[in-house]
Amino acid sequence: MSDNRLKAFRILLVLVSLIVCLAPSAQADFKAGEKAFGRGDYATALHEWQPLAKQGHAGAQYQLGLLYANGQGVPKDDVQARQWYEKAAVQGHAEAQVNLGSLYDYGRGVPQDFKLAAKWYRRSADQGNELAQRRLGLLYERGDGVPQDYVQAYMWYRLGAAKGGASAVRMRDELAVRMTSDQIAEAHKLVKEWKPKAR
Repeated sequence: MSDNRLKAFRILLVLVSLIVCLAPSAQADFKAGEKAFGRGDYATALHEWQPLAKQGHAGAQYQLGLLYANGQGVPKDDVQARQWYEKAAVQGHAEAQVNLGSLYDYGRGVPQDFKLAAKWYRRSADQGNELAQRRLGLLYERGDGVPQDYVQAYMWYRLGAAKGGASAVRMRDELAVRMTSDQIAEAHKLVKEWKPKAR
């Protein structure tokens, strides 16, 4: 083995060892943050999650987004919330995706943008998130950021209702009175064909 290849192999071994050693520590810090959050000790939760979030831990990034969105342990700041949600959302974190979609939907910390709301709701809804399914259904029902489409709206409401979402049941039933039986049948077919997607 040449000297360069041997050096590269040693560096790789060191990096793998570091990752293996640091992963349990990061998980312990994340759990410590969760426990502190549960006690209402938001300053400690922030202290535990912030370094992890900066290192790219999607769960910690999402949690920081929540702290900023709700003003827990930090001043309420929807711009900061959006930044942390987005970092987690691009990694496939379903709850961060729906929360990011909500910020765009309601214009909190960003200009209102229904197309971006729909994009993030869909990514979360595709993973089976009930809230995202309901909110995406509402965008289709109103035609905000997507073409108005009662079949799609009904389908997303029905998927959300299947997870026990009482609001989704109510919204689905209210929409159904404005639909034809063919539209409802088409929506039922789409529900049967739907499969959750991985992040």
